[in-house]
Amino acid sequence: MIEAIYKEDKILLVNTLNKAPKKWDGKQSILELKERNYQWRQMEWMGWYFEVLCQDLLSKTDFKIPGNKYGNIEFDSFRMINWDMKTSAIKSDNHKVILNDKIAINESIKAFGHHGIILALVDVEYNDKNRSFQKWHTKLKGGLSKYEKNRITRNATSRYRKTSAELKQILLLIINQDNQSYLDIHRQGRNSDGSLRNVKYMLNIEQAHYFEIGRIDF
Repeated sequence: MIEAIYKEDKILLVNTLNKAPKKWDGKQSILELKERNYQWRQMEWMGWYFEVLCQDLLSKTDFKIPGNKYGNIEFDSFRMINWDMKTSAIKSDNHKVILNDKIAINESIKAFGHHGIILALVDVEYNDKNRSFQKWHTKLKGGLSKYEKNRITRNATSRYRKTSAELKQILLLIINQDNQSYLDIHRQGRNSDGSLRNVKYMLNIEQAHYFEIGRIDF
């Protein structure tokens, strides 16, 4: 693995993202996203919130935000290589993180030799039995979403919402031709016109050591 191309990126990321706030309150995070008019209606708010935190910190450096675009896929940031920002709950039965479009990541690797992932590992708290957080968010959005209405029609159980998160660690990961084989594939189903959606790469966190080049502990 040739480290030179991303070594400066790694150093700058460590020295910049170590200033990220450790504790994220769900309501406050959603309200901050709403002020920016950015993904504040989403149920899985913490991934979008981490993206905003990274963008705010990296905007004070020479990182380009967003990164390069391949087809319809635009990566989150770029310096010497492209970087994507992802978030995962530590205490979860599912240790897999869905990454970006496989074709786009392959193009990114072809162009720069490596593709970067900034992965936040967080400890989360969930909604109480009365689902007060969920009710608050629904009211803020002005009522039930189309997704929720369809869920009720299907008589499907609603998932508990994450009400807060505590940042424990940020992993800096590099994907290249040497370690791509350790990634899984996530199939997305079909588009509204019936055509198959492009597959995405998926990372098993237990395999993260094959990709890790650095970490930040909080």
